[in-house]
Order: sequence, then structure tokens, then C-alpha cells
Amino acid sequence: MNLTEAVAPPLRLFGKRCLVTGGSRKLGRELCVAFAKAGAKVAFTYHKQDADAEVTRQLLQQAGAEVLVFKGSVTDADHARATVNDIVKAWGGLDVLVNNAGVMQILPVALLEEADWDKVIDTNLKGAYIFSREVLRPMLRAKKGHILNIGSIAGERIVEAPIHYAAAKAGLQGLTRALAREVGRFGIAVNDLSAGLLAAGLGQQALQHHRDEYIKNCPLGRLGTLEELAAFATWLVSDENSFMSGARLAFDGGL
Repeated sequence: MNLTEAVAPPLRLFGKRCLVTGGSRKLGRELCVAFAKAGAKVAFTYHKQDADAEVTRQLLQQAGAEVLVFKGSVTDADHARATVNDIVKAWGGLDVLVNNAGVMQILPVALLEEADWDKVIDTNLKGAYIFSREVLRPMLRAKKGHILNIGSIAGERIVEAPIHYAAAKAGLQGLTRALAREVGRFGIAVNDLSAGLLAAGLGQQALQHHRDEYIKNCPLGRLGTLEELAAFATWLVSDENSFMSGARLAFDGGL
């Protein structure tokens, strides 16, 4: 074995069948690519951006992964059911779900319409419930699986975040804890990975003074990267993480 082989990242997810919602771009794409490089078969969903989805599909194929791509809204139960059924039919089961799909709107409460509230709550919280419900069917039969919810520190701490986004992420933490207790006896782990501000993805929508304030108060003195978060998520859904469930893991630089 040469030095390059000795220090190469381990294939932590070799043979694992993974589904990432909202996987066509930004953090979703990084998660898909990281899983592919770790040896997984990767399926992902996306809502509208066909060109972005095609780029992600090509990146995964270049990484040597088997790929399945599904277009639809995470708030559509029929889409979720068909997606999971097609994955199980193609691959014989499903080992990992990452509820990553999410939206953010920078709106003060005085300008927040009910339609805005519904869109953010439905995408960030209801979508996680719908997809978790569907993947539990094959996971319960197999008596194993990992569900990872991509949360935010806005769901727990007093930070400047829109109230509908903070409410959705707080709800996601409750969903994580309750679901972990319900399905743990079947060998299924459920965790919440709560990100702080990242240098890309939804973090780019934050106002510049919010980003500056975050860096000022962050002990590590910087924003996180999508690549760092994806690498950590890869370990979280692997068999190496064998005794963690119902946890909220802060990925925020020590804030």
C-alpha cells in the first residue's frame, strides 16, 4: 500500500443505499458527492432546477456511484411514496435518509404572510415527516437504518433568524427526539445535525452584518463550509456511529 492509499478517506458507506432530499445543489449536492465518494449508492430528490440536478447526477457518476434522481416537492406525499418505492425496487432496500430539503425567507414578522409561513414550515418540517414516514417502511422490515435531519441553530438559540424558519427548525428537533424514541427498538437511529452559518448554501441569504456578527462571536472565527458539514454527515450515517440517536449535534464553530 502506498502513502496515498494509506491516507485515503475510508469507504464508510460502502454499499449503503442513501436518499438525500433537496440534493441537486448547495449542501444537498455536497452531501450526495460525499456519500458517493464514501462508497454509497445515492438517490436524490429535487424540486425545479433540472440543470442543477443534471450536474449533480454527473458528479455522482464520475465518483463511481449508482445514481437515481427524482423530481418533485418534498411536501407531496405521493411523490415521496413513489420515490421510496422506486428506490426499494431498484436496490432492494434503503439504509439512509437525509432530510436536507429546505427554504429560507428573510422577512420580518410584520411582512410575513400566511402563505410564506406555510411554505417554509411545509418544506422544512412537513417534508421531513413525509419522507421519514415513507422510508420507515423498508427500514422497519430490515430492522436497521439512519435518518439524519439537517437542522439549524436557529431552532434552539436566540439568533437573528426569520420566525417561520426558526419555528420549523425547532419543530425538526422535536420530530427527531420523538421519532428516535419510537423507532429505536427497531435498530433505526434518528439524529439532528444543526448547522450554524455556512459560507454557502442557505447561509448566503443571511444579511452581511449578520454574517459579520457571527464570525465575530464564533470562537473559531469563521463560517463553516459545505464540505466540512458533508464530511461529518457521512460519519453520522455510517455504521461507525453505532450508538447515537435522538441527538442534536451543533455544527457551529463553538458559538
